[in-house]
Amino acid sequence: MAAPTDDRTSLAPATADRSGGHGDPFADLPRPHLELDPDAERVADFYAYGELLTDAERDILRRLRGYLASDVAPVVNEAWEAAEFPEQFRRGFAALDLAGLPYGLSTLSAEPARRVLMGFVHAEIARIDASTNSFFGVQSGLAMGSIDACGTPEQRERWLPPMARLDLIGAFGLTEPHGGSDVAGGMETTARRDGDEWVIDGHKRWIGNGTFADVLVIWARDGDAVRGFVVDRETPGVTTAKIEGKTALRITQNADITLQGVRVGEDRRLSGGQGTFADTGGVLRRTRGNASWACVGVQMAAYELALSYAQQRVQFGRPIAGFQMIQDALVQMLGNTTASLGMAARNAQLIDGGGGSDAHSALAKQFCADRMRETVALGRQIVGGNGTILENGIARYFNDAEALYSYEGTREMNTLIVGKKITGHSAFVR
Repeated sequence: MAAPTDDRTSLAPATADRSGGHGDPFADLPRPHLELDPDAERVADFYAYGELLTDAERDILRRLRGYLASDVAPVVNEAWEAAEFPEQFRRGFAALDLAGLPYGLSTLSAEPARRVLMGFVHAEIARIDASTNSFFGVQSGLAMGSIDACGTPEQRERWLPPMARLDLIGAFGLTEPHGGSDVAGGMETTARRDGDEWVIDGHKRWIGNGTFADVLVIWARDGDAVRGFVVDRETPGVTTAKIEGKTALRITQNADITLQGVRVGEDRRLSGGQGTFADTGGVLRRTRGNASWACVGVQMAAYELALSYAQQRVQFGRPIAGFQMIQDALVQMLGNTTASLGMAARNAQLIDGGGGSDAHSALAKQFCADRMRETVALGRQIVGGNGTILENGIARYFNDAEALYSYEGTREMNTLIVGKKITGHSAFVR
């Protein structure tokens, strides 16, 4: 199956013989495409936010773009259809040496990378495939971020370097079968001390990378405390099952995890934190900002695909790009993408400057996800019935957007976080 990012020579504007000639009327249908040249400007970055990056940061991004073009874009459609994670992605991202950037554990930089750079990294990956960005985000953000924020110096030294090299793959076990938005108060997974060990019992759901991760960061309740543990997936009592039948982020390997009498040593409790849900909240504050960048990347792709299709598709004797209502939709898509990119970038700048808050990241996620949902719908509309075919690209982004819309905090939860900040009144139901 051809990817939507096929070589540009195969994606020339349609010139079918519409007068009954002998040409194949299906051979030269317009194909939406993404620009894959690592040095090309992003048409969706209309206000040139990429200029926020330094030359060294742009070099890192250029290297990532080259890998995505050569190794990821050609295979994601088939992988998405098969609901399989290509194993070569693990080796490819290990060679890129990006996972350790936020922690100063990359050969590319001795200092922790700016959030602005990591935001563009997430946007570029999501522009090619949101599932692949989910794999990278769970590894470098949720799993490594938990150990970095809540672990001791010894624990960080034990796990972060091999995770930065992708010698170890991580997963983040917070969400439960009965606890999504309310998991802070309703966590059912428990941890109890038994001599020098902890015994963990419970269930986790929707755990990205969960089927193949080497280590699982599991959050569990110990009385009134909430504690994080680093658990090897092969530990006795741990079982994982892939969630089947998804219509979004199909390449992402989400798992149901059961923990039954799982015993781990005290050295696997993330004891550098406060022992409250605030530990988890601190990790989510970082990654919620990353999710807004993923929404930006999906919008950039949807806009670019729709624009390329509109320039190729001929109806009523001319390209549909010349019709007023198509231009209206494209401009709305570009406006949504630009506004989302601006908010994601400013939120990252606040965090880089030592500021920012839960409310800032929550508003960025809420707004960017809202705009993304509209943007992919408009893109699918422009591509018409052809937009429901996987090889035309837009269908995959349309479906994947629904998962991005919900994870890292639903619209409702992020709205209430911001509402509490601006009014001083909590509207959460307890």
